[in-house]
Amino acid sequence: MKVFVTGGTGVLGRRVVALLVNRGDDVTALARSPERAATLARAGATPVVGSLFDGADLAGTVPGHEAVCSLATSIPSTSRSVLPGAWNENTRIRTEGSRLLVDAAASAGVERFVQESIAFTYADGGEHWLDEDAAVDPVPLTAGALVAEEQARRLPGGVALRFGQLYAPDASHTVDAVRGARRGWAMLLGGPGAYRPTISADDAAAAVLAALEAPPGVWNVADDEPLTNSEAAAVLAASVGRTRLRLPPRPVTRFGGKRAAPLARSQRVSNRRFREAAGWAPATPSVRFGWPAVVGAMTNG
Repeated sequence: MKVFVTGGTGVLGRRVVALLVNRGDDVTALARSPERAATLARAGATPVVGSLFDGADLAGTVPGHEAVCSLATSIPSTSRSVLPGAWNENTRIRTEGSRLLVDAAASAGVERFVQESIAFTYADGGEHWLDEDAAVDPVPLTAGALVAEEQARRLPGGVALRFGQLYAPDASHTVDAVRGARRGWAMLLGGPGAYRPTISADDAAAAVLAALEAPPGVWNVADDEPLTNSEAAAVLAASVGRTRLRLPPRPVTRFGGKRAAPLARSQRVSNRRFREAAGWAPATPSVRFGWPAVVGAMTNG
């Protein structure tokens, strides 16, 4: 399959590129700079230097491909994530960028389009399981993801994947979380009983490949067993050799306002429909196993 990828040097994208190349697909990846292009070439992809915000660039590179994977993001660092304007570039990618990319795919006759989205768009569900029909409650931080989903649905084979929070040894937010844990803090928003949707970056990448053959629509991609904040904190504490971690003394939403609100909700997200529709299942079913593996990889790496 000939696949065009954006975001191919990110935490998720580089894993997707590797999986596609390893299974023998012909991968073209958009690069924002010659340095990123060199990284993609070393991974076995054909890099094209250009901009996601340049419709002419996209119109010239997307034709000839059978599928597009829209994986570009601009996630701010942990310390900047609650600051005004920190998410503006990410929102622009998911609104203007996704629209231009879908325009190019539609003009080229490409039907299969996989769009990265997020599970944090869901309203607080308490202890209830949340499937793809659950109510959403977008705020500025998450509204762009829903716009990107709408863009993907313009194509007959459009797929949007609502990922839980990605974690991996090479993800900056994961590194920050482990550093905080080693200092005795669990960097988790919301109350101790709030459920957190998570997914390992490796399992998320496998889901992108599965989505290339899945029925069109919106699908949840998250762990089999979401944990509450208190459960996740206990696992992370044990992983770094501590007996317990302290949760933040007050909700961080008090400082971040609506920008941080989605990260403090209880979202017990179900992956059942995507498992059944795509034949995908996470190799790491829960952070009960994921956190020890990540901490071990960071320690030994």
